[in-house]
Amino acid sequence: MTKRAAICAVAQTAYERDKWFQRQQGMAWEVVEQLLKATGLDFNEDTGIGQIVTVSDDIFDGRTISDAAVTDAVGAHYREEEKVSQDGAQAVYYALSIVLSGHADLVMIVGHCKESQPGSRNIVTHMAFDPFFTRPVGLDYLLAAGLQADAYARKTGLTEAQLAEVVVRARKNAAGNPQIKDLPAVTAKEVLASPYLAAPIRELMAYPVSDAAIGMIIASEERAKKLTDKPVWISGVGCCYDSFFLGDRDLTANFSLKQAAKRAYRMAGVKQPKKQVDLFEISDRYAYELPLWAEGLGLCGDGRGAKWLKSGGPDKAHVNLTGGTLAGVPMMLSGLARVVDATRQLRGEAGASQVIGAKRAVAHGSTGPAGQHHTVVVLENQEVEHA
Repeated sequence: MTKRAAICAVAQTAYERDKWFQRQQGMAWEVVEQLLKATGLDFNEDTGIGQIVTVSDDIFDGRTISDAAVTDAVGAHYREEEKVSQDGAQAVYYALSIVLSGHADLVMIVGHCKESQPGSRNIVTHMAFDPFFTRPVGLDYLLAAGLQADAYARKTGLTEAQLAEVVVRARKNAAGNPQIKDLPAVTAKEVLASPYLAAPIRELMAYPVSDAAIGMIIASEERAKKLTDKPVWISGVGCCYDSFFLGDRDLTANFSLKQAAKRAYRMAGVKQPKKQVDLFEISDRYAYELPLWAEGLGLCGDGRGAKWLKSGGPDKAHVNLTGGTLAGVPMMLSGLARVVDATRQLRGEAGASQVIGAKRAVAHGSTGPAGQHHTVVVLENQEVEHA
C-alpha cells in the first residue's frame, strides 16, 4: 500500500460566462484530452486509467444522474466511476482515499458545471434547503450569504468600501490568468454603484456566472514518479459539515472551516500556517468570504478579517494570485480550481503570478449555504523533505 499520493497532471477549460457552443460532454473531453497528452496514459484498465471520479450536479445539468451523461467522454463506460455532487475539492479527498487505501493506484478526476444553463443558479441552490420551513420563505445560497455578510460586518466593522477593494484586486489578478475570459477590470466606484443582490452584497461583489470543466490525475507515489518529474504531494486533507439549519449556527464562527483546517494541518504537520505555507487558494464566491475564510484558515485571528484586509494581508500571504473564485469559477468547481492553481504554483508553472520558491500551498473549497461545508487540502512539491 502506498504511503502518499501526488497530483501528476491538471487540466482546465477556459472559464466563460456562457459556453452555449459546447455541451457538458465536450467540456469534459477537452480536459481529458489534455490529461492524456500530458501523461501518455490511456484507458487500459491494468496500465492506464481504471478509476474515475466525476464532479457534477443533477439540477445544474437538468437531468437525474448527471454523471451518466459524461461517462463515455471520461472513459467510464462499464468502468469504476464515482460522482461527487459537492465542491470539487471533495473529489480530491475522495481520490486520495482511493489511492491510499490501495483500491487503485491511479485516479482521474473530471468535473464540469454550466451555471449559465438553468437560467438562474439561485433556482438550483434554493433546492438545497428544507422543503417545509426554509424553502417556502425563498432562501437560496445568495440570501444565506447576505445574512452571513451582514452578521460578519456587524461583528468586525467590515465596510462596503473594503469589499469593493477585494473585488478590484480579484479582477486585477484575474487579468493575468489566461483561463479567465471576458471579465473586465473594475474600479471601487463601479463596485459600489452596482445594485444590491442581498445587502450588503452588491452585484459585483458576487462571483459571476461561469461555465467550465477541470481535470486532474492523482496517483500513488510509485506511479507518480513514472508519470512526472514534478509531482505535487497531497500531504493533508480535512473536511467538516456545520449544522443544516442556519438558525442553529453562528454564521461568523467558522466552525466547520476551523475543523477542516485543523485536520488537514495536523495531517501535513503544519503548526503555524502563516509561517509554513507559501500561498493560499481560497474559495471566495462573495467578497466578504475572503476575510472570513482567512480567519478560519488561521491567517488572522477571530474577528480580525477586516483589519487583515486593511493591512494588506491577502498580498502578504499570497492569496488568490490568479483571481480566486470571485473572478469567475463555477460553484461546483471552486475548490478543484483552487487545487489546480496551487498545483501550478508548486510546479513553477504559474507564469506572472508565480511565487518564487513556493514549496507548500493550501487550497480550500466550500459549499452549502453560508459555508456549511468546507474542505482543506495541503499540497507540497518535491522540494519539501518528508519523514
